[in-house]
Amino acid sequence: MDKKRTLEMIADISNAKGVSGFEDEAVNVIRAHSQDCGEQKEDSLRNFYIYRKGNNGKQPIVQLDAHSDEVGFMVQSIRPNGTMHIIQIGGWITSNIPAHLVWIRNAEGKYIRGIVTSKPPHFMSETERKAPLEMNNITVDVGATSRREAIEKFKIRVGEPIVPDAAFEYDEKKDIMIGKSFDCRLGCAAIISTLQELESCNLNVDVVGAISTQEEVGVRGATVTARTVKPDIAIVFEGCPADDTCVEEYAVQTAIKKGPMLRHIDAKMITNPRFQRYALDMAEKLQIPVQDAVRLSGSTNGAAIHLSEHGIPTIVIGIPVRYAHTHYGISSYEDYTNGVRLACEILKCLNKETIANF
Repeated sequence: MDKKRTLEMIADISNAKGVSGFEDEAVNVIRAHSQDCGEQKEDSLRNFYIYRKGNNGKQPIVQLDAHSDEVGFMVQSIRPNGTMHIIQIGGWITSNIPAHLVWIRNAEGKYIRGIVTSKPPHFMSETERKAPLEMNNITVDVGATSRREAIEKFKIRVGEPIVPDAAFEYDEKKDIMIGKSFDCRLGCAAIISTLQELESCNLNVDVVGAISTQEEVGVRGATVTARTVKPDIAIVFEGCPADDTCVEEYAVQTAIKKGPMLRHIDAKMITNPRFQRYALDMAEKLQIPVQDAVRLSGSTNGAAIHLSEHGIPTIVIGIPVRYAHTHYGISSYEDYTNGVRLACEILKCLNKETIANF
């Protein structure tokens, strides 16, 4: 894997703007980076499909999944003073939202900068200071002085998406990537890297990369991609929340720099235990570092995919992301490459008989 080329791809995909339902820019960037991987298709939801070169249409189908959307916000209304009330798109901790720069798309399709604000402490009563922060007390300010100016000069309008303003960085010495939307742009990049790594391989399966929309608002896109691809088996790439800064050491199951995480269960899927064990055993045999985890909450596109058609054996290869669902994430490039490596090795070994055993 060409590290410089891969990091440039990850940066482009991470930096692309695309909250749920507004993934146009992200999909266009993914399309550009995957144009040599196979035939490309797109549906009306902006789900994006890459049909691997070498597919012959006569073999079991493996769906490689990731989602192109990121958490963000939407303009709900414009106040008389020119600031905007917003709603969450995807799950946020409300206290993490203020005091950050964001990009707001305007009526001309341009993204302009704004600041997420809340009432300054100087004007708060003691009761307000002690009260938990609520979304109706958070606004976005682009510098307009009135509602009319916000609409006419800044071209702000109701229903437009808002994206965190954060730029990708990589520290070579520390092997640390910092940026936005690692959930799940790292997964989107991983699909492309996997297809690139397998370009010259003869496989006993057909592979389709399906990059879905609207995962953060209820795995909506994957419900459609699974019906379209009709896979026999699936691998879900995910930028999964790291737990190494928020639980006791003995309970850590998703640390950065410890390898990708394979979850046995989450809120909406019990992972196919036979496929899961197959992947874990393969990682052990090939000395690919992995972490297996039991998750109490959260879910992935696997929730929709594993219940589609006749029931699809599905695993999740999660690349740990510290501080997922905030403006910035921290991940390890080595975890990324090990996730891609594991997927490649699985795909090299899969065949009709093996899949039937799952």
